Amino acid sequence: MTLSKKSFLGAVLRKALFLDRDGVVNVEKNYLHTIEDFELMEGIVEVCRHYQAQGYVIIIVTNQSGIARGLYTEADFSRLSDWMVEYFNTLGVTLTHIYHCPHHESINGECECRKPNAGMFIAAQQAYDLNMAASVMIGDNERDIEAALKAGVQTNYLLSSSVVDSRATAIIHSLGELI
Repeated sequence: MTLSKKSFLGAVLRKALFLDRDGVVNVEKNYLHTIEDFELMEGIVEVCRHYQAQGYVIIIVTNQSGIARGLYTEADFSRLSDWMVEYFNTLGVTLTHIYHCPHHESINGECECRKPNAGMFIAAQQAYDLNMAASVMIGDNERDIEAALKAGVQTNYLLSSSVVDSRATAIIHSLGELI
């Protein structure tokens, strides 16, 4: 038994599929905050089902500076997040938790939760007894990869059609490449 796979009490730690929201779960739309504007990324449901079948819990980690900018409220974000959880359930996918950072450094100052900081990942690790080394991150920005690496997530995919250099495990051009 290694500590990376077991807790001190001997319980098996879970592994997580961490997902950035905008540009990975849903099509990137500036400051998305309404159900009407929500559009799934092609392949995301299949990726979630694939990892869920392998025992991963699915956790979204998303920067939401639109809240700090006053473009929408925490209530708007919560309404969309609650709807997403229900919608994914109808598709056979359980979203275990949606973590968000409502801050922006130019408005609120530095915080631990805004990616590229690892605060959301660490909160998830503590709340769900996660084995970070066995977990996976899919992001569409290098700051997603940096945050995951700081948290100890060793497998990281950058979804991009234009980036050629990244600290990610691999750069992918479509989510279908992960199935």
